[in-house]
Formats: sequence, structure tokens, C-alpha cells
Amino acid sequence: MSGSQCCENPPTLTTSCGLGSVLQIGGLKSYVTGPPHSNLAILLISDVFGYEAPNLRKLADKVASAGFYVVVPDFFNGDYFDPANAEWPLELWVQSHGTDKGFEEAKQVVAALESNGVSAIGAAGFCWGAKVVVELSKFDYIQAAVLLHPALVKIDDFKEVKVPIAVLGAELDQISPPALLKQFNVVLSSKPEVKSYVKIFPGVKHGWSIRYRVDRQMEAKSAEEAHQEMLNWFTELVKPRKRIRAKF
Repeated sequence: MSGSQCCENPPTLTTSCGLGSVLQIGGLKSYVTGPPHSNLAILLISDVFGYEAPNLRKLADKVASAGFYVVVPDFFNGDYFDPANAEWPLELWVQSHGTDKGFEEAKQVVAALESNGVSAIGAAGFCWGAKVVVELSKFDYIQAAVLLHPALVKIDDFKEVKVPIAVLGAELDQISPPALLKQFNVVLSSKPEVKSYVKIFPGVKHGWSIRYRVDRQMEAKSAEEAHQEMLNWFTELVKPRKRIRAKF
């Protein structure tokens, strides 16, 4: 993954924001918020700046207010990407923070939630996290998926998707530009058995949905619209069910 847009407007990280708390879930330190005894959970997987980003935690609290138990794991163990570190460029950082490892750790988080009585899980991934979510969507680990300004996701990934999936992209995205998103849609449209849609938000860049600036009204409003579409998707599709895990 390359591109300066991943480095733009990095968040000021803080562990003190949000209405939730930090717990160990599936072996990972995680920001959790919402009713702890809910049998419906949403997994939010961050971009390269990690789970302490205030806008991400604010979004987690919003999703939790709809009745979901929301978990935002720290897949990077505090080693977030720092664009100010010239000795550790994004390409090298990504190589040492593989989404394959993230996928394996996400499965552990899912298993931990199920062991605590959760019967249905939705997952949303932002940038780096979108690749982890699309891998989860190839199996029955989750019930619904949302990718927001994805990175590292390939066209062929969508050929294997088995759960409802929404892709929310940016018109000015240089990492997953509209032309690529339209190719995603072509593949998804060929799979009528999988509920899906792709939407491109005008006038915004890669990362806008969680790295928007509140003083930029259009950008913040667009992010809010994307958040609501994500929440609507989960409210419609993440329902209580009896889970039967396929054997692999």
C-alpha cells in the first residue's frame, strides 16, 4: 500500500476519549462500548493509526447507542503508523503489520465474543482494516460487512465474499479510486445471492470517514452520512441467529 493520502490528517491519539472502556477481548486490548450483554456485536477495525483515534471511538459510541456491543481491537499493539517517522515509511510499516495476521487475530476476537453469548456479528474496516474485514466475509465469521475507503483489497477478493457487504468509497481516493470501486461492483453484481452495494461519496478523499476535520463542514457531513449508512446496514442485517460454523 502506498500513497500520501494514508498519511494525511493523522489523528491525535488519546486513550481517554469515548464513553467505553479498554478490555482484553480475544487476546487483544480493545476499546469496548455499548450494552455488554447484547447478543449483537459490531467489530470495528481501524486504519493504520490504530484504535485510539478519537473519531473512531466516537463512531463506536454511536453504533453502540443503537444497541450493539462494539469492539475496536488494537491489532497493532500500540505500534501505530507515524507519518513523521521518515525511517519507517508506510510501505515498510505495512510489511511488518500484515493483514493476514490481523485476520487470524480477528477470528480470535470473534470466537471470544461468541463464547460470551454473541450470536451475530457485523464488521467494518477502514483502510487497512477493510482487508481484514473482506477476509472475514469469505467465511461465516460475520453476518454483514462494510468497507470504508478500503486499501489492499483486490478485485478477486469479492469473488469469494459470502456475506452481505457494502463498500463506501471516496471520489478523490488515490488508493481505491472510483474506477477500482466500480470493478468491485461488477464482481458483486454477478453474485445475486450476496446482498451488496458500492457507493462513492463525492468531494472527499481516502480516510475521510474517520479522519475528517470537524471544521470542514462538507467533509464532516459526508463522514456522518457514511456512518449512518454503515449503521443502517448493520441494523438491517445483524440479527440474532443460531450459528453453525462450517468446518475448514
